[in-house]
Amino acid sequence: MLKHIPSIVGPDLLKILSEMGHGDEIAIVDGNYPAASRAQRLVRMDGHGVCEVLKAVLTLFPLDHMNENAILMEVPKNNFVETPIWKEFDALCREGDEAYKNYSLIEAGEFYNRTEKCYAVIATSEKALYANIILRKGIVR
Repeated sequence: MLKHIPSIVGPDLLKILSEMGHGDEIAIVDGNYPAASRAQRLVRMDGHGVCEVLKAVLTLFPLDHMNENAILMEVPKNNFVETPIWKEFDALCREGDEAYKNYSLIEAGEFYNRTEKCYAVIATSEKALYANIILRKGIVR
């Protein structure tokens, strides 16, 4: 056992987070996201929600202070889905890292393409729609 590591962060995720360098990105995605077909490295966290995983990751993961550091999948304009989970994401990022300013929104197709370039994807069992976030790693000061 190690101290100060959230209990839901297993050895595979811990290894990936420590391997990542400045500017590398990691996606945390909901249960509907096609993570297995989009990920270079896949970490399954079945039974957990995105907010729970995001909070745990942010205890270990510095956000980039020079570039956008949190990116969400934009809801298409003709889709009238509510996204209250985004407020939770925003609160967790503000609480978790001083480098965080505001999240950026990108169109779904662009989000899918960007996820394929992420260092890793964490697949959750989150049921909320559009509950996907990409984090860009910063440096430890």
